[in-house]
Amino acid sequence: MNRKNIIRRLLNYIGAYKKNLILSMILSVISVGASLFIPKLSGEVVDYMTGPGAVDFGEVFSVCVRIGIFAGTLGLSQWAVSVINNRMTWGVAEKLRKEVFAKIEKLPLSYIDRHPSGDIISRVIADVDQLADGLLMGFTQFFTGVCTILGTFLFMLSVNVWITLIVVCLTPLSFVAAFAISRATASMFSEQAKIRGEQTGFIDEIINGERVVRAFGREDKCAETFAELNTRLQKCSLKAVFYSSLTNPTTRFINSLIYMGVGVGGAFFALRGAITIGKLAAFLSYAGQYTRPFNEISGVVTELQNAIVCAGRIFELLDEKSEEEDPEDAVSRAAFNGKIEFDDVSFSYTKDRKLIEDLSLDVSPGQRVAIVGPTGSGKTTLVNLLMRFYDTDRGEIRIDGVPVTKYARSSLRGGFGMVLQDTWLKAGTIRDNIAMGLDARITDPSDVEKKVRAAAVTCHADSFIRRMKDGYDTIIEDDGEGLSQGQKQLLCIARVMASDPSMLILDEATSSIDTRTELKIQDAFNKLMEGKTSFIVAHRLSTVRNADRILVMKEGSVIEQGSHDELISKESFYRTLYRSQFAGEEI
Repeated sequence: MNRKNIIRRLLNYIGAYKKNLILSMILSVISVGASLFIPKLSGEVVDYMTGPGAVDFGEVFSVCVRIGIFAGTLGLSQWAVSVINNRMTWGVAEKLRKEVFAKIEKLPLSYIDRHPSGDIISRVIADVDQLADGLLMGFTQFFTGVCTILGTFLFMLSVNVWITLIVVCLTPLSFVAAFAISRATASMFSEQAKIRGEQTGFIDEIINGERVVRAFGREDKCAETFAELNTRLQKCSLKAVFYSSLTNPTTRFINSLIYMGVGVGGAFFALRGAITIGKLAAFLSYAGQYTRPFNEISGVVTELQNAIVCAGRIFELLDEKSEEEDPEDAVSRAAFNGKIEFDDVSFSYTKDRKLIEDLSLDVSPGQRVAIVGPTGSGKTTLVNLLMRFYDTDRGEIRIDGVPVTKYARSSLRGGFGMVLQDTWLKAGTIRDNIAMGLDARITDPSDVEKKVRAAAVTCHADSFIRRMKDGYDTIIEDDGEGLSQGQKQLLCIARVMASDPSMLILDEATSSIDTRTELKIQDAFNKLMEGKTSFIVAHRLSTVRNADRILVMKEGSVIEQGSHDELISKESFYRTLYRSQFAGEEI
């Protein structure tokens, strides 16, 4: 993204705290004013102590009291500025995080599928933190530094014009050095953020797949990959930090030259009586105060380079095209009859690889439709299209005569109950996980409890739930850590049974369950599917014998359809698949 656009958008976020920003600036001016009066008063104290026996203690005490008042004002104003700036900074960070999280929920699944989850997490957490650090330094040091430079310049002019010219002539060297270095490090920080996102994604992938890594003995290979990523990040970060760190010592060296010039020049003026010792002491203090903000501002500029890069990554995510909004006249239904039609549907995940081509299909209400076929034939893709996780490239899908694009997504997806091979459970109680699919209108806790327990009993999960420490109130970790795969799948089945949807999608729903329990659950599913249109995606063909209709898919097309007996009675692809699974058995 263009840097100017990034900065403009950041200013829009900061603009929401306009009153706080103005108050911070006023307090910064007060803080700077107080800090500038202290050297002037200190110089007066020196002049009131010109020699032995010539100390005016009354004036010294009076000036010291004023110094104390200014010091107290300085401390209080700096504290208030710090509080206000922190509130603004973390307010902006909070708003950005909320917007990014809301955006993630609106992104099409195609974006989530294409981007590693670790990179997205890095943008939400690490990049926002880096941006906040940069903004905090900018709020705290930039404006205060500018005020200090202007204030000390005016104070120095009031003391001695010629010494002030020495300072002003040498100062631009600090700006030139800081600008040159910060410009050179911008691309380095950009590369650093990119590699950091890649590393976060790899770590997330390995943690989620730790069992698979260990099962296949890939620890050493993963360690090598991580070491390579870590080395790249180390080199990139070291290079960025090294070059950006040159700013401070370079500006400090220039500032030391300025201080030396003030000391030598001031000494000549003092010897000629053009300036008092106290004023020279004050001038030296002002010279230090004048040059110090250049160091701070150069550090802020470097930090802001990193912050702008991180902001760019955040805005890139926010600017991604959201999932298409539901039409204003979107249809919402509490229940569906279940008549489903695929009319000349074509779809592919990528343009260069065709998947489903010209698929037409009619499913009557209440039919049990099994979808079988080799891996990659498009079985799960049909499910994705039915649920509108993806939209068709061409053609139309209709439910009860209405195109799925005309339905409100929440209503459409609420009409389906899904049990997938991959289980998903949230952190919380077992009761919460089963009740997740219940209609939000069911608010009576006793009604919720009845539905949850009835579903658990029906799918034979009640017995193992009761054996757990706190029964239905047992807290489980994210993704059901501590439960067996079969137990997790039983909870997902109970969730669907509790919601009692109009249509069902079962994608290898009993793949992780023992044979005895599977037979019982199949009986429960048969009862649940009565009168409901059901899609059963299966690899084990023994589970689809009782389907009203079997769709055999190959390379994105339905090549055969019919009942089990019809397909097995002829030399069909289905018969070939069946034989490969049940070799030696009678068909």
